[in-house]
Amino acid sequence: MIRLPLDNATLPKVEPPRTHVLHPGDVVCADRGDRLETLLGSCVAVLLTDPRRTVGAMCHIVHAAGGAGGDTAFAAAAFDRLRALLQARAIVMRQCLAWVYGGGNMFPERYDGGHVGDANARWVMQALDHDGLQVLGQDLGGRCYRRVAWTVGPGLPQVSAVALTN
Repeated sequence: MIRLPLDNATLPKVEPPRTHVLHPGDVVCADRGDRLETLLGSCVAVLLTDPRRTVGAMCHIVHAAGGAGGDTAFAAAAFDRLRALLQARAIVMRQCLAWVYGGGNMFPERYDGGHVGDANARWVMQALDHDGLQVLGQDLGGRCYRRVAWTVGPGLPQVSAVALTN
């Protein structure tokens, strides 16, 4: 048997896992092994994955209502973008599994109820229910910041909360 030397040009290129740090209004779709991270206050992050957990998508929603021109800081536009990114990978959004985080009351001295975080969380949960998505976990409301990180795959998202100090 004759063995030919392998040449780097003939080997398939394998991309190393990437870390995506989402800022307000960002929407991203990632592959297994990639890491998705964000920091939340009154904003809400939605993490979606296909049932086999080969793809993950995340959005960082700033406002539940309003927005024009596809500004993904607004919930409806963020969901439209999530749907399009998943569809580009032949994944139907309504068949995804979801986790939802955030919606904190960042100004408790001003708002006892009816604050921006509540509105964001309520919109997201209603939209997910309307689309028939199964929510695997949620951590919403309260008086805290949340750091969310997930490596796309079988593991669960990691969430740490930091209470507001007054």
